[in-house]
Amino acid sequence: MNFNGVNFDTYFKNYPNSEGFFGKYGGAYVAENLKKAMEEITEAYFTICKSSKFIGELRKIRREFQGRPTPISYLERLSTKLGNVQLYVKREDLNHSGAHKLNHCMGEALLAKYMGKKKVIAETGAGQHGVALATAAAYFGLKCDIYMGSVDIKKQAPNVARMKILGANVIEVKEGLATLKEAVDAAFDAYSKEYEDAIYCIGSVLGPHPFPMMVRDFQSVVGIEAREQFVGMTGELPDAVVACVGGGSNAMGIFSGFLNDPVELYGIEPLGRGEQLGDHAASLKYGTEGIMHGFNSIMLKDENGDPAPVYSVASGLDYPSSGPEHAFLHDLGRVKYDVVNDDETVDAFFELARMEGIIPAIESAHAVAYGIKLAKQMRTGSVLINLSGRGDKDMDYIIEKYGIR
Repeated sequence: MNFNGVNFDTYFKNYPNSEGFFGKYGGAYVAENLKKAMEEITEAYFTICKSSKFIGELRKIRREFQGRPTPISYLERLSTKLGNVQLYVKREDLNHSGAHKLNHCMGEALLAKYMGKKKVIAETGAGQHGVALATAAAYFGLKCDIYMGSVDIKKQAPNVARMKILGANVIEVKEGLATLKEAVDAAFDAYSKEYEDAIYCIGSVLGPHPFPMMVRDFQSVVGIEAREQFVGMTGELPDAVVACVGGGSNAMGIFSGFLNDPVELYGIEPLGRGEQLGDHAASLKYGTEGIMHGFNSIMLKDENGDPAPVYSVASGLDYPSSGPEHAFLHDLGRVKYDVVNDDETVDAFFELARMEGIIPAIESAHAVAYGIKLAKQMRTGSVLINLSGRGDKDMDYIIEKYGIR
């Protein structure tokens, strides 16, 4: 399929290019002392990802440890309530550790093992990436440092406990707004001092090349499975695929399976409390081109051109930029990016739980909310939603802030 001059038959061979760019987005804007480390990771990844031994070990891990493939569930009661549009969810909440994050964490930790590294370093917002990396570190016998903002530590206490039980060192970040952006700052700073013995395992399709490409490639298993499963269940492709977007790893994972198909793709950002700067984290809708954390993308900026303060009810989405590939697909028009607010998200959180017996992560509930909205607009057809994680981590916070609806 050719879309606005881009041939999606060969898309994954051409994007990113050798310097890590998706069009004008991406690249590796890092300090001189980290350039060698990025080159080392890039060379190792391109060598190892073609190795039958590496691929075989990763497939075995996915099958015997992660519990892949995860299923697709048909939301029969919710679909009937909404009308004639059929809703389905890809159940990444059933992936071991409760979210899609383990897909790339096991790959990154396996890469660290092959490179002879002794430690993995990462940031986390909602805690799912932290839990996944702590799980991977325990599996491979690696040390693990997780940087997490004070605000998110309070909101995501269950995941903090899980990380510590798994043996990770959870390091509280108190600077600035003390959320995801500050956690990334702290993790990058730590990595710059330990790169000889450690590897930075970024939590999304973000950061300097090769991380956006690596994380997308590891997450593409979601889209590969989903496409095959959906066709097997229904005999056809879905009319639309919906996923939430903060950094955007779960979205790029499922979109990867459908980019070359006549399927509408929707990436959903958090509108939070409203359109005023500081009340949302919808960078692709309201942002402009800018560089942060080693990559060029679309970001929310303050009056000085620095990363703006952001907010979302979902800790995993409160980041002032998005992955460079999402910025590219946004400009290209291949993916439609839209928003839902906190209230719509919380309503969807309870609706999915009550109607289908599935408690979604509050991040994933953004996609559920938009899927419901889309189903009301469509007369017929089918919508596949990526349920990127389960909501155990969010229940205490949601009940405390919103009560039981």
